[in-house]
Amino acid sequence: METIGFLELNSIAKGIEAADAMLKAAEVRLVAARPSCPGKYHVLVTGEVAAVQSSVEAGEEAAAGSVVDRVVIPRVHPQVIEAIGLSSVPERANAVGILEYFSVTASIYGADAAVKAADVTLLEVRLGTGIGGKSFVVMTGDVSAVTEGVEAGAASAERSGLLVSQVVIPSPHPELFESLY
Repeated sequence: METIGFLELNSIAKGIEAADAMLKAAEVRLVAARPSCPGKYHVLVTGEVAAVQSSVEAGEEAAAGSVVDRVVIPRVHPQVIEAIGLSSVPERANAVGILEYFSVTASIYGADAAVKAADVTLLEVRLGTGIGGKSFVVMTGDVSAVTEGVEAGAASAERSGLLVSQVVIPSPHPELFESLY
C-alpha cells in the first residue's frame, strides 16, 4: 500500500505553485492537481511515506497562508487512489452507500476508513468539484458490508462535525447508478 498526500488550498495560483514545489521536493507521483469549487485548488500525490511527507511540507511552505487543509495517510487502501475523480458503474449491486462531507479531506479519511473496515468497493470519491466544495464517497457491496463501511467512514468525521449525511440503500435500482455519474 502507498502513502497519499493531499493539499487543499484557497488559491488556484498558489495551488499550482504548491504542486510544482511538491513534485520537485521528493520522488512522488502526481495523481491530481486541479481547481475545485469554490475557487480552491487540490493537489494529490502518492509514494513512499517519507517522500510524501516531504512533498506535502514543501507544498505547504510554497503556499504559506493559502493552505486550507492537509492529509498524509500512510498505507492508504489502493481503492481510495483509484476512486478519486473516477467512477465506475457496477454490473450488479446488493447495496450502495453514500457518505457526504463538508470537507474534501474528510472524504479521503472516510473512504480509507470504509474500505479498510469492510468488504466494499469504492465507486467514486468526489472531491468538491461542481458541488460547492463538499465531497462524497460512493461504495457498493453486500448490505452488511456497506453498512459497516458507511459507519466506519462516518465515524471518521463525526467528531470534527464534517459529516453531512450517510445513507445505505439496499437493492438499489440499476438506473440509479446512471444518474450518479
